[in-house]
Amino acid sequence: MPENHYDIIVIGAGHAGCESAIASAKLGKKTLLCTINLDTIGLMPCAPAVGGVGKGHIVREIDALGGVMGIITDKCAIQYKTLNTSKGIAVQSTRAQVDKHQYKREMRKFLEKIENIHIRQALITKINVKNGKIESVEDHFGFKFYTKALIITAGTFLSGLIHIGKKTYPAGRAGEFPANELSQSLKDLGFKLGRFKTGTGPRFKRSSIDFSKMDIRPGDGKPRYFSRITKDLPYTEYPCYVTYTNETTHNLILDNLEHSALYGGQIKGTPVRYCPSLEDKVVKFRDKERHQVILEPEGVDTDEIYVSGLGNSMPPEIQEKIFRSPKGLENVVILRPAYAIEYDYLEPHQLKHTLESKEISGLFFAGQINGTTGYEEAAGQGIIAGINAVLKIEDKEPFIIGRDEGYIGVMIDDLVTKGTDEPYRIFTSRAEYRLSLREDNVYFRLSEKAYNLGLIDANFMQEIEKEINLSKELTDYINSKKIFDEDKRETITLETFLRRENISLMDFPEISSYYPENVIRYVEIETKYKGYLERQKRDAERSKHLEFIKIPENMDYNIPGLSREIKEKLTKIKPTNLAQASRIPGITPSAISLLMVYIKKNEEQYKEVV
Repeated sequence: MPENHYDIIVIGAGHAGCESAIASAKLGKKTLLCTINLDTIGLMPCAPAVGGVGKGHIVREIDALGGVMGIITDKCAIQYKTLNTSKGIAVQSTRAQVDKHQYKREMRKFLEKIENIHIRQALITKINVKNGKIESVEDHFGFKFYTKALIITAGTFLSGLIHIGKKTYPAGRAGEFPANELSQSLKDLGFKLGRFKTGTGPRFKRSSIDFSKMDIRPGDGKPRYFSRITKDLPYTEYPCYVTYTNETTHNLILDNLEHSALYGGQIKGTPVRYCPSLEDKVVKFRDKERHQVILEPEGVDTDEIYVSGLGNSMPPEIQEKIFRSPKGLENVVILRPAYAIEYDYLEPHQLKHTLESKEISGLFFAGQINGTTGYEEAAGQGIIAGINAVLKIEDKEPFIIGRDEGYIGVMIDDLVTKGTDEPYRIFTSRAEYRLSLREDNVYFRLSEKAYNLGLIDANFMQEIEKEINLSKELTDYINSKKIFDEDKRETITLETFLRRENISLMDFPEISSYYPENVIRYVEIETKYKGYLERQKRDAERSKHLEFIKIPENMDYNIPGLSREIKEKLTKIKPTNLAQASRIPGITPSAISLLMVYIKKNEEQYKEVV
């Protein structure tokens, strides 16, 4: 293969780009990873943390698929915390504070050890398409690189514009070039782009903060690793701290709203609803006396503290007054101000579930460019795009995770089926089968698929199979083991006894001394929630039959009985099957019935056309 020819090219080396490139290279493809700045590979531009509600599930799914986000996180973690411990098992998630500088170093080190990955500092400005297929890309020096498949993971760099008060300047992130020409190239190819707004909090000097006036927020005291392959790493826990805004803070915001880029009319992009700026919180929740401010260490060897809860788009001189109003921050030294950023994103209904463009063969998109927000959402899309780019050029069946199989599947289906009119963030509430999509069963759900693709090795898979067999063995044991119930004076099975509140399999020495803890936990959950899980399984199977009724690519939706609005939505989204069509907002059950009858009636006609 000539030097400037590659199987796959990945634009962008953030969390999506890294996972895409690694998946592609692991599957044997010569992969070029292009980034504007080699020093920012795997950068965490916002909070120095990985995981959280729903997000932690995605990190573990990436690990089950052979990805690396969990591995790198474990190497750099300085605090682990299990969230939602007082709630049901389905919504409990892991979150880790990380040393963001070490994370960046470890990710680059990992990438550089992979033989098939070629890393290059390049600002890609143009995409070339020939006969409806991706052909090549060009950088700002005019160098051309040919490829069979292209994955764009441009993050916030497409026509990125930073706002601090009334001042604006083009940037992909603070201090980095934007990718204006690439944005224009996509428009020239006919893609519909939207405009979103996000932002990042300020950074303070650690030694200027009076932590004694704040609440300490420690972790769980012991690591709860994200990756299955992580074993006994050195671990020192570092706490976070919490303070609160007050009346002075809120008055400073309200008295200066005209100076805010968000409220002054400069910003046109839609903001993140689930992570609002301080201006938004103060204006929209005027009845609240205070808002939480979390101080998170950016690393072990830095004096820099990331501040969550004080993000805004005010001028620096007003930011300084705002930042010094909460307790403990009276004399704070500001190392980096907060800022807002607007950027172009691709309206995701233009993509297939593989994350390939519906119009241009071999062109894939992953990460924040698809309208999402968060490192984890980006990485989850990245590994799927990388896998499917390889399958595309090998002319193999695509790899798609169903809504009942993983949060990655829920996220991608939401994006391509419903689109998004605001930056998309995963939540456990988005998954209708969330009781089945837990952190503890992620390898049982996904690792066999990864093994069949070639993403994990035989030793890894053998460990999973051993645990599956042990789980079946333990399930059989508790179903047949008889015990005498002292309260009811009758003999019952251990399974029946286990369903009672505050009863755990760990209380039985013959079990806790023989079976691994993760197997015990899995069997216990499956037993306690057996009725609910069986109901979810039945619901999933009922909806599955619609997935087998394919909608022809050349489908004419001018069908008698369908409203104009429904016709427009179906034509825009171009669903591939009736299940996807049924999830489009506004598509009624009667419309699905009409489509089913029409497709079956005209099946031969569409076969002939195809």
